[in-house]
Amino acid sequence: MKWLYRTAAAFSAAVLFLSVCAAAPSDSAKCAILMDADTGRILYAKRSDERSLIASTTKIMTAIVVLEHCDPEEKYEIPPEATGVEGSSVYLQAGERLKIRDLLYGMMLHSGNDAAAALALACSDSVPEFVDLMNLKAQQLGLHNTHFENPSGLDGEEHYSTAADLARLTRYALKNPDFAEIVSTKSIRIGERSFTNHNKLLWSLDGAIGVKTGYTKAAGRILVSAAERNGRRLIAVTISDGNDWQDHKNLYDYGFAQYPERVLISAGEDVGWVDCIDGSRAYLTAGEEISYPAYENENVRVTVVYPKICFAPGTAGTPAGHGLVTIGDREIGTVTLLWKGRTDDVRTDTEDPLRAWHRLAPHGREAPAGRQDHGER
Repeated sequence: MKWLYRTAAAFSAAVLFLSVCAAAPSDSAKCAILMDADTGRILYAKRSDERSLIASTTKIMTAIVVLEHCDPEEKYEIPPEATGVEGSSVYLQAGERLKIRDLLYGMMLHSGNDAAAALALACSDSVPEFVDLMNLKAQQLGLHNTHFENPSGLDGEEHYSTAADLARLTRYALKNPDFAEIVSTKSIRIGERSFTNHNKLLWSLDGAIGVKTGYTKAAGRILVSAAERNGRRLIAVTISDGNDWQDHKNLYDYGFAQYPERVLISAGEDVGWVDCIDGSRAYLTAGEEISYPAYENENVRVTVVYPKICFAPGTAGTPAGHGLVTIGDREIGTVTLLWKGRTDDVRTDTEDPLRAWHRLAPHGREAPAGRQDHGER
């Protein structure tokens, strides 16, 4: 069974760097998060899973539920119960007909609570029924610390979310082109109404593309924003932050500078090896390039998941299996492995103390860091 222990040594291959990262920026928020929108990686977090009132940032969920249930070009006659709603208003009149899209602009730019009520009624038989759709969507998206009582964001004991959940929701919502277009609009005129976006970052932040402001006396200032630079998109959320405009600018400057998209693994790069039953050693290379937002010299590791047993090396350049790519303790994806070739120069256990360590180790454990074998560098 000696070959089995030798094969176990091939389960883990590492690409190791020293981890050094600049200090994160300070902020005035009770809760905050900065997320990479493409990968979902959290670049900065402060009490990001703490449940809080979220005011009108609730309307992010309202908008995406509406867009997934209604035709935005359909016209809707405003019912009396959607007029005179508490809070901010676009002053809808009973009987007037507006496109769903127009109501979405009124809700997301001007934060009209009456527009939120009208949209809820346009998509369901009642506001409570629409709220059920909001909560169902939250469950589907895995927003476990989120619950809604209304579509507008009025304070309620069972109306809450977190910075992390709002970022996840926004990441999802921005994939909808109608949503992305609406929240990035600075101003628009619809009939006799003119709406100007309350999000000042659209005018003052490089690459800003939305998303939503919120405020109640109990909740404080809430800001969910997104920005794009050089093809990358980040999302920032602050809760109860009196200096939110500047804090978001600082977060984006930090995130884009410290976590650029880096090539972690290049196609054709050596990432590991397996010992074969025929006595040879088969080397493995990456089948594709792996890029990810990472700070300089961050710890990246490739663990060979398959092949678990190698009887003999395959033909160079043909598929061999796959490896798991991790940064620290975070799994970021998999990489296709290709056969590189073989060598008959397989050292004995006494010549290679790492192999002897694996013979004593539990099956599949990773080797100690710091060696130059097994793809480490």
